[in-house]
Amino acid sequence: MPELPEVEVVRRGVAEHVSGRVIARVEVAHPRAVRRHAAGARDFADLLAKKAVLGVHRRGKYLWLPLDDHRHAVVGHLGMSGQLLVQPAAAPDERHLRVRFAFTDGDPELRFVDQRTFGGFAVAPAGPDGVPEPIAHIAPDPMDEAFDDDGFAARLARRRTGVKRALLDQSMVSGVGNIYADEALWLARLHYARPTETLRRADVDRLLQSLREVMAAALAQGGTSFDSLYVDVNGESGYFDRALHVYGRAGEPCRRCAAPVRRDPFMNRSSYTCPHCQPRPRRARW
Repeated sequence: MPELPEVEVVRRGVAEHVSGRVIARVEVAHPRAVRRHAAGARDFADLLAKKAVLGVHRRGKYLWLPLDDHRHAVVGHLGMSGQLLVQPAAAPDERHLRVRFAFTDGDPELRFVDQRTFGGFAVAPAGPDGVPEPIAHIAPDPMDEAFDDDGFAARLARRRTGVKRALLDQSMVSGVGNIYADEALWLARLHYARPTETLRRADVDRLLQSLREVMAAALAQGGTSFDSLYVDVNGESGYFDRALHVYGRAGEPCRRCAAPVRRDPFMNRSSYTCPHCQPRPRRARW
């Protein structure tokens, strides 16, 4: 599933091509793509016709497009395989095209393509701060200007869990998935099972700095593309997978100390660590 850097790459591309334009019509080719819109596909399309898109924003892995009525926004999630592509209207339809957004000024149009149909869109009310109500409970991410370092440190101190599990909790911090959690923990020299209540403020500051460094580096290279289904709005893949330090490198030498990278099962996924740089804590929380 795309993580924060991948979704941010998509957000920037969509914003460049869609911001300020007026939607002429919306075509829903598969009802699952708007299943989160309770009133159905017809209502979804009718609500968006003749509305201007004011911009494209992100909260964690969710995108939202505020509308010019200043009361609603289109909320979207890419799911496992969703792609938002900018295409000329004359381009052939993609095999898994789910939603088409056409604009009054002509090309290009915006297409949502989703092979596995786990992603989708809904029109939702905007909250007082502009964040749509369905995603208002999601915490800002470390790249967001609204992110509160002090508040995050305080929440971690109150938790009784492992630090990686906390990083994957969207109510604590958004946008951090399995890949970037492992990479940031390696950079910060913290084991994923380190109890959150044992973290000193210096540890938390180092972790946040590492998260920001890893995500900034991933953004600079267009994200990580283990799955060929992840692409930007032009259909191009990112290259950050070539720069990963531990994730997916079990048995290979740590890029810092040359010890073999370790893989452990974790929450039906995997965690990758360097046993030398990230020693397992005596008291671990999973």
